[in-house]
Amino acid sequence: MSLRVTNTLTGEVEPFEPADDTVRLYLCGLTTSDPAHLGHARTWVHTDVIHRWLEHTGYTVQHVENFTDVNEKIVARVGEDGPDEAAVAEHYIQEFLDVMRRLRLKRASVYPRVTDHIDEIIEMIETLVERDYAYVSNGSVYFDVTAFEDYGTLSNQALDDMQAQGPADERAEKRHPADFALWKAGGVDPEDIAEHRHPEAAPAEEACTHAMTWDSPWGEGRPGWHIECSAMSTTYLGAPFDIHVAGEDLVFPHNENEIAQAEAATDRGFANYWLHIGLLETEGEKMSSSLKNFFTAETALDEFGPDVVRTFLLSTTYTDKQTYSEAALKEATERYDRLARGVEQAREAADSPAASPKVTDEALRAAVAETTEAVSAAMNDDFNTRRALAALDELTNAVFAHIDDSDRYDYVGLRDAIDVYETYGGEVLGLSFGTDIESEVHLVEDLVELVLELREDERAAGNYERADALRDSLEALDIEVQDTDDGPTYRL
Repeated sequence: MSLRVTNTLTGEVEPFEPADDTVRLYLCGLTTSDPAHLGHARTWVHTDVIHRWLEHTGYTVQHVENFTDVNEKIVARVGEDGPDEAAVAEHYIQEFLDVMRRLRLKRASVYPRVTDHIDEIIEMIETLVERDYAYVSNGSVYFDVTAFEDYGTLSNQALDDMQAQGPADERAEKRHPADFALWKAGGVDPEDIAEHRHPEAAPAEEACTHAMTWDSPWGEGRPGWHIECSAMSTTYLGAPFDIHVAGEDLVFPHNENEIAQAEAATDRGFANYWLHIGLLETEGEKMSSSLKNFFTAETALDEFGPDVVRTFLLSTTYTDKQTYSEAALKEATERYDRLARGVEQAREAADSPAASPKVTDEALRAAVAETTEAVSAAMNDDFNTRRALAALDELTNAVFAHIDDSDRYDYVGLRDAIDVYETYGGEVLGLSFGTDIESEVHLVEDLVELVLELREDERAAGNYERADALRDSLEALDIEVQDTDDGPTYRL
């Protein structure tokens, strides 16, 4: 069965037919203003599995995922998470990357940032103005939605039915209420960040003095949100590229605007397949930083670990909405633990003297073949991770039944079962069925922090030689200790 995907652009489930053996994939990344929550992790993990399955089936994947490091919400965090907009963005980019690694996401080919691509953004805007798809008004530049014939195709909306875009103070500058900003004149207005500002952040007027601006043909200003993705995706993937992934809440206006900008600027198609990840909801509303109803990805990883988090997020197909609850995470914990026990028991039995090439369990071998076929069919059916996990559950039933009912074990059947777990559960779904490296790292970190606490006690007691000896012992283990005004820090 060849791969079929749900394409939002056509509203159909279609055969996936890339231009060549390299699949070019773009994921709309996060705005660097708040911690990543489980809703963001859902998009990340499903995109990761899409990447993994494409590689498993023989494609090379060129995966591009941006960081939006210019935004009013970032400015609203000045004074709380950094002294200026750039520092706040750096803080969250590092936090995102740390969470990505803990989730075992395959690394993207590149993580472009808006601040590194201002030249490309300005060049694309200039092209749109030259081609009469955009116009200048009071130093800002707006896209003329009436000039782009196919505007509204992705979101299936008629132009007359669309909501106005941008803040109210822009509307007097625009020709049509749905026109949207490509370049915003000047800096950030305190009123634009008031609703996003935390009590711990700097006053709005002060924060806005630390917002970034750039020179442009239309005067000093900042790029609009939508133009960023059009410029960065085409810079690294060209046009058209194969797959554009995003959360379903970005269909309109963000993704719709991406298409209009890119196609108007290049005279070419933009993305051939649009895959949208269903939202994670809690108490009937989408999990969102702005609604303050989120469970951070870092907290979830600390409490449950990456395997349970991935099992939970993959238990619902990417096209469907998912509901967050403690009960659902408990169920994911039990499910992953059962899968892990299946792998562990299969390995122990295969490596025991009771395993024999002379023993044949037809039921076990049939389950291995059926699981291989079922997982492949599920993943080729629009990356159906729910069915893929269910197939691995059935294999676990067969492994338990074989071990419970046998004095001597079918070595070949168990070996093949282990291969299925490691290939489809591990390589494709990203689960770990062995030593949890992350747990070991956390244990090391806890021990290092304990030693540093003892060192601080020795220093406070005036036992400086003993304190120095503890530091030397850590450094002998390649643990670099640095004393700061806020206390000691270390690096493994």
